[in-house]
Amino acid sequence: MELQYLIAIGAGIAVFTGIGAGIGIGIATSGFVQAVSRQQEATGKMTPLFFVGVALAEATAIYGLVVALVLITQLG
Repeated sequence: MELQYLIAIGAGIAVFTGIGAGIGIGIATSGFVQAVSRQQEATGKMTPLFFVGVALAEATAIYGLVVALVLITQLG
């Protein structure tokens, strides 16, 4: 197999990191909503932690996108 085909396959696989980020954000949101519904007075303490978790989960998707773009530039 030529190297260009392998690079294209690698770029496609790197984009799948968005699926993991979506699942992670969904789980974090679910946990946050459950925690807020159980103890409303702790919302102020939990909100910053929730956003840090969402940011870290989203960072994995951005890293996958960057890897995919770097691999695509190598196709030329």
